[in-house]
This record gives sequence, structure tokens and C-alpha cells, in this order.
Amino acid sequence: MPIDIETFESSLEDHLQNRGETNADRVMRFLAVHPDKAFTQSEIRDATDVKAGSISVVLSRLEDRGLVRHKGNYWALGEADDVAAYTNMAESTRTANDRFGEEDMDEWLEHAVDDEDTE
Repeated sequence: MPIDIETFESSLEDHLQNRGETNADRVMRFLAVHPDKAFTQSEIRDATDVKAGSISVVLSRLEDRGLVRHKGNYWALGEADDVAAYTNMAESTRTANDRFGEEDMDEWLEHAVDDEDTE
């Protein structure tokens, strides 16, 4: 999908690599476009450009969260309620990141309370 030249000029290279999407985001977006179909792992990998060594782990984690279903060699979008909750959460996170900037996990951990200190 093309981007406008202003975004191209003003964005960092890392941000443009995958437009900030995770592998799970790409898989979910692909399956959401085809909610009435099931695909093999290799079909999903080819359509999303997720590396061969990563696609299995991504699909398994999505299945653990109820976001995809697996039967035989095929994978499909999960149940509507679970997918809707994921979509709402992902969109809220993107909106917050756009408005306030992305969180720095190292900074959070620097100020986090250690459980051992509270006992």
C-alpha cells in the first residue's frame, strides 16, 4: 500500500519497515479481509510476508488468545467477539501511540515497583 510523500519524508526508516505492524497484526489483517475462508500456514506466510521461522509461533499465539482457529492444516479467523476485542484494543493502542508517542519499556521498568520491595 503506498504512502504519501510527506509521510515518506518525515518518518524514520524503522517505522516504514512494516508501518509499525507486528507479525500478528499482519496475520490478523489478512484473515480479517477473508473471514469466510481458511488458509494453510504457508498461504498465510506468503500473503503476509511473515518469515517461515516465525509464522508457526505467531499462529499458535493467536490461537492461544482465541483470535484464530486451527483445524487440520488450515487456519481461520477466530470467533467474532474475541476478534472485535482484539481489534478495539489494537486500534486504541495505535491511537494512543500516535497521540502520545510509543511507550519505552526500559523506561517503564526503570520506575516499576519490585514485588520483593513491597513485602
